[in-house]
Amino acid sequence: MGVYTNVHVLLEVLFFTSLLLKFCSALDRFSSNYVFGDSLVDVGNNNYIATFSKSNYLPNGLDFPPGRNPTGRFCNGRTVVDNIGLELGWRIFTPAYLAPTTVRDVVLDGVNYASAASGILKGTGRNYVGRINNDAQIDNFAKTRQYIISRMGSSAASKHFGNALFSFTTGSNDFINNYLLSHTTAILISPETFVNQMIGRFNVQLRRLYDMGARRIIVVNVGPLGCIPDQRDKNPLAGNSCVDFPNQLAILFNKKLKTLIMDLNSDLAQSKFLYADIYSIVSDIIRNYQSYGFENSDSACCRLAGRFGGLVPCLPPSVVCPNRSKYVFWDSFHPTDATNVIIAKRLFEGGPNDIYPMNIRQLLQAN
Repeated sequence: MGVYTNVHVLLEVLFFTSLLLKFCSALDRFSSNYVFGDSLVDVGNNNYIATFSKSNYLPNGLDFPPGRNPTGRFCNGRTVVDNIGLELGWRIFTPAYLAPTTVRDVVLDGVNYASAASGILKGTGRNYVGRINNDAQIDNFAKTRQYIISRMGSSAASKHFGNALFSFTTGSNDFINNYLLSHTTAILISPETFVNQMIGRFNVQLRRLYDMGARRIIVVNVGPLGCIPDQRDKNPLAGNSCVDFPNQLAILFNKKLKTLIMDLNSDLAQSKFLYADIYSIVSDIIRNYQSYGFENSDSACCRLAGRFGGLVPCLPPSVVCPNRSKYVFWDSFHPTDATNVIIAKRLFEGGPNDIYPMNIRQLLQAN
């Protein structure tokens, strides 16, 4: 009994010593990584729910290490968040919340709550049936938070979350799988009104995360939706050009989102919200694709139907391009691993036109 007690005490000392080292090395690394969002950053949560939005089959994951590993990522390889983790020197990818192995102390290093087809608004993605919307994702984080508080105590947990990296990649589905999905909605609700609804709800969600201890939060804007293969094939009159209206919606949302981020930084003490301008980065990659080493900037690498391969998701019968690194887009909606590497590097060390008011490297060193 005495031996057990001594070993137990030693393990507790080692545990809290490791926590102390984490806090003391705040300039060297984030304590953990908490990811929220949609299919751009989902790493397999949708594998465990009843939904039509799944990607846990080949050719998805065709290039995911250690090879041919369809984890549930909507990509041939790694997401942007995976690649940011590699830039930060993390040895493992942040696990999906619903994965059966994401239990107990595993959550101390971070959790990915993202769910494909999800959005800011609760009705978004209903065409796919199951999805975990933003509010539900934050509910799941609240459960993780409660475990960490019980494990560390309130004071240590507060420091832990204050030095953690949080990110939110959301909004695209609110347009693609909500507003643009129904002609009736677009007729009855103006773009301005719909975007204001999104911003109002997202404001509540981000403030809720702050109230639960998040201080360093990367908020990713909506990319150039009119340039993805899905929208190109659904709007053939655009020819070889990006489709104007979806891009106009994204620009309208992004403008209001940047204002929201500046307001949050002003209103909430010690907060560091970063506005990640994916719209600008991806637009630059598409416009100057050859200078980045790509050969195709408008079509899906994994394709089954449509001039741009955007009419059907990436499924087992799909034809896959011979060199995935030469394509900007993997499927109807999502970038390739090669594109995600570029995006991650620009978010990690780019200037204010890429990420504002500082990049991830600077956030890591900020007090």
